[in-house]
Amino acid sequence: MLNLVLYGNRESGHSYKVKLALTLLGLEHEYRPVDLTIERNNRPPDFREVSRFGEVPVLVTNGEPLVQSNAILMHLARVTGQLRGECDPDRTVEWMFWEANRITFSISNLRFARHFTKDTPPDVIAWHKARAKADLDRLDEEFRGKDQFLLGSTISIADIACCSYLFWPEQTGLDYSAWTHVSAWLDRVRAVPGWAHPYQLLV
Repeated sequence: MLNLVLYGNRESGHSYKVKLALTLLGLEHEYRPVDLTIERNNRPPDFREVSRFGEVPVLVTNGEPLVQSNAILMHLARVTGQLRGECDPDRTVEWMFWEANRITFSISNLRFARHFTKDTPPDVIAWHKARAKADLDRLDEEFRGKDQFLLGSTISIADIACCSYLFWPEQTGLDYSAWTHVSAWLDRVRAVPGWAHPYQLLV
């Protein structure tokens, strides 16, 4: 029997990835919220002990911690045999690395600049927004003529990774109506049994 503990934060798309995966997999776990406004050295000792890089999320399985959201997703897919998609596993790895390099960098930083930081220079916001639009263009192209998920007819860890920061449009200022295929894909994700918004899962 697995004893799972997830450390996360409700504003963290990375935490949401893991929480959503655990929920869709039906894996019981304890969720321990971490206040990221507290300086790293002052965060709870149990968190600092298991968080190698001082970041969320951390998934502790029977006492063994694993960090970095996409690494955790890949681990969960491997040990459960679920959420793996319907194609060559290398395609999964491609999307996971693309998400880490693109979505995590562009949309999450745009959200931070617009929603959490005061007086962000307009040119900084414009730069992140341009990159976010380019990433959404690429996703929209991927789903053109494809009424399914990234790796087949069922949701996979690639979808979970790529969608995790897309459920705060009011905080990023992005209007997904310009990307109809992305919007349809997000609707398919929302329709998956067990799906819930980050603020509903990370409480």
